[in-house]
Amino acid sequence: MYLPMIDLVEKAYLRAQPLEFGIGDTVDVHVRIVEGDKERVQVFNGVVIARRGHGVSEMFTVRRIVANEGVERIFMVHSPRVVRVEVKRHGKVRRAKLYYLRDRVGKARRLREKRRISTRGTADGQVANKPAPAGADEPDAEAVAVAGHSG
Repeated sequence: MYLPMIDLVEKAYLRAQPLEFGIGDTVDVHVRIVEGDKERVQVFNGVVIARRGHGVSEMFTVRRIVANEGVERIFMVHSPRVVRVEVKRHGKVRRAKLYYLRDRVGKARRLREKRRISTRGTADGQVANKPAPAGADEPDAEAVAVAGHSG
């Protein structure tokens, strides 16, 4: 049963700036640790393999390898203990959950990096909407000779 009152109560606990990351991203999660009367920020870096839930109960799982052993931690997105999430790499994935990475070993564990298209250029690094140089319509004689050569 859905109650709109729950949304009103939860709204006070939601993070003002939402965390911008996705599945397959390599991230640094800065976590506030309290030890006795001292407080410090510890960084947990790894690959985001899952994200689930919504609202205040939304959480994400980060996996990393420590001494050839996989370590996973689940973080609450809206928790005050999570100071910030820094995205180091954007992974190119085609799944919502990357649990298959648990079975991978060595280089097979790596994900391809997603190619980002910037507003200043294309993915290849070429400047978008750049006018063609004069005389670019007709090929030069040397290029025609090389292309026509069948040897």
